[in-house]
Amino acid sequence: MEKKGLGKRINEVRKDRGLIAEKLSEMCNINAAYLRQIECGVKIPSLPVFIDLCNALRVSPDYLLQDELTENEISQIREIELLWKETSPDRQELVLAMIKAALEYRGQ
Repeated sequence: MEKKGLGKRINEVRKDRGLIAEKLSEMCNINAAYLRQIECGVKIPSLPVFIDLCNALRVSPDYLLQDELTENEISQIREIELLWKETSPDRQELVLAMIKAALEYRGQ
């Protein structure tokens, strides 16, 4: 696992949320120095700390780990969701009909 990629994402999200390191570390019940080590890529957080960071930052684990993960089902579903939100209602109906037709065809 690329420690710097994970730490960099945590740092970017923290700043984007307007949090200082001390506030985020307090929200996660960890030492601010430890958080800085995570953000610099010196340390990898334990699973409980990682979950606390995700919850405190209101971000999904796959977002923070996307540089380390290969394409997976969740990332594909999120991509579909983004495309869906950017599509007009008329096109959404067309896409839904196409998906249903494709699934029915595969079922034969």
